[in-house]
Formats: sequence, C-alpha cells, structure tokens
Amino acid sequence: MASPGSGDSVDAKCGKAPLAQRIDPTREKLTPAQLQFMRQVQLSQWQKTLPQRRTRNIVTGLGIGALVLAIYGYTFYSVSQERFLDELEDEVKAARARAVARASGP
Repeated sequence: MASPGSGDSVDAKCGKAPLAQRIDPTREKLTPAQLQFMRQVQLSQWQKTLPQRRTRNIVTGLGIGALVLAIYGYTFYSVSQERFLDELEDEVKAARARAVARASGP
C-alpha cells in the first residue's frame, strides 16, 4: 500500500482525492523545478479565471458608470425643477418694497 502523498490520486478507503497542502516557498526549500511548476500552475489558474474576472470587471464598471450617470441626471433634473432662487428673489423684492414704504411712510 502506498503512503499518503506518494502520488495516489484517489484514496482507496473513502474514494476521495487528497487535499493539496499549502506551501510557503520562502520558508521551505524547494527545487527550481518545483518553483517552475508552481509558477506554471499559478499561470494556468490565472488564465482560467481571467475571462470571469474580465466579465465581472466590465459589469462592475458599467454599474458604477450607470450610477454616476443617474446621479448626474437627477442633479440636472432637480436643479431645473428648483424654484428656490426664484423664491429668494421674490422675497428680496418684497423686502425692498417694505423698506422703501417704511422710509417714505409716516
């Protein structure tokens, strides 16, 4: 019977594949071939997940862009509907008229 980690792809007793162990290449001494294999595996994993990541980035960018445009559009809409400055100008005219009336009054 082979020892654990000796390359068995499936455990005979429970039918499960062995779990990969995390290796810290800075602490453990690895051969250049092992380091090259790690780089190769990392590159293949990166290339495999690249389309998904690209799609998610595009969707996120479009979502953020849509939010920015919505805020921008709402700002223009609310400013065009705003009568605040008109009301202030009317109050200023009324206050001036009262001041002139008081000054010329009794």
